[in-house]
Amino acid sequence: MVYYLFTLLLGIPTGFVIAWLARDELIEGYVYIKILCELSFVLMMIFSFYDEVVTLSLGLICIVSYVSLLKRYDSRWAKERNR
Repeated sequence: MVYYLFTLLLGIPTGFVIAWLARDELIEGYVYIKILCELSFVLMMIFSFYDEVVTLSLGLICIVSYVSLLKRYDSRWAKERNR
């Protein structure tokens, strides 16, 4: 049980790293990241009755994508690509 909590807590720094690596994609891909977050949350609720590992994986995806959604609104973090 402690391992599951630790794994979910690792989703927060992982979300920051992925959001930093994909700074320009946070603006353009906002809709897709939002769909990923919402879909993984709904599926996590559904699979919570069946399998712990699938629930853990979907929870990690939900946390990582939610952190990316939050960092999208930071003007110093998310920048548009110069074309």
